[in-house]
Amino acid sequence: MFKKFENVYGIDLGTSNTVIYQRGKGIVLDEPSVVAMNQNSGELLAVGAEAQAMIGRAPAHVELTYPLRNGVIANFDMTSRMLQHFIRKVQGRKSLLRGSQVYISVPCGITNVQKRAVEETIVHKGARKAIAVEEPLAAALGAGLPIEEPAGYLVLDIGGGTCQVAVLSLGGIVASHTVPRAGMSIDRDIMDYVKRQYNLEIGERTAEHIKKTIGTANAAAASKTLEIRGRDLVQGLPRQIKLTSGEIYKVVEEFLGILVEAIRATLERCPPELAGDVVENGIMLCGGGALLEGLAERIRTETGVPVHTAEQPLACTALGTGLMLSERETRRLHISGAGRASAAQEGSVEEKAAL
Repeated sequence: MFKKFENVYGIDLGTSNTVIYQRGKGIVLDEPSVVAMNQNSGELLAVGAEAQAMIGRAPAHVELTYPLRNGVIANFDMTSRMLQHFIRKVQGRKSLLRGSQVYISVPCGITNVQKRAVEETIVHKGARKAIAVEEPLAAALGAGLPIEEPAGYLVLDIGGGTCQVAVLSLGGIVASHTVPRAGMSIDRDIMDYVKRQYNLEIGERTAEHIKKTIGTANAAAASKTLEIRGRDLVQGLPRQIKLTSGEIYKVVEEFLGILVEAIRATLERCPPELAGDVVENGIMLCGGGALLEGLAERIRTETGVPVHTAEQPLACTALGTGLMLSERETRRLHISGAGRASAAQEGSVEEKAAL
């Protein structure tokens, strides 16, 4: 049982974005997982949205780092400093996580060493207790799925660094499959395509803007065009070109095939009864990648299974950790790690995250 006045947080520590849920307040922070450092002095220059604004525009002595790779901590020190900045921004004082309880999401299938690294990062910042929760479980709760029931539900969580497919039943993960490609890899594919096709070099932010604006998973979608600017690789001068949604569809086609194969591989490892439940209950899309135009229809066509998109796909995982922190109505759920369990609230989340 949590102490009455104890701060309790749920953290979705993602490769591209960090979302923090605070008990009693809902979503209190949603910022990019980026850190800007001065290489000469070691000074922390910016974190989150401020650091992201520097990408592609910073001088040589400023290093821009994504402290997480494929959903796990790649740089312990940078992750720790990033979390310290975010929590201070949320609390507005220097007590940070002291005495708090924290549920933090991790990809399913990572090693116990990687899970402990995530938990120790939080405890190192003063938290009284940190529990690593598998992302598909938290995302399913945040999407409102009744996963504590004896029925099968399939969640496809498309994040920045990984895509995770999991079949859930009785509050636990029955079968799962993780793909080390996701939203950020699509951005890189777009950059490579523009470089190869037009001899034009563009940055990460431009590639992400292209994906969000004209990216599509539907070959028959109405054509859209977008003007972009970059550096000509032949002349070395700025140049402007037009891209069409049909071109971006060809870029994401391979990635879409990988998603469908991941779903099939997961269902093949399921008991027949649960596979039958999935056909009836459908697939729940979560994560930022769920916003790709036409994705739900494409997966429905390829698999023959109904597909639903979460009401708040970007905030699902953080909201799910928030449900686990509830003190009102509790049920036993299996938590990643050494067979631990936590309480999860049954019902809907009152606080809605602003996307």
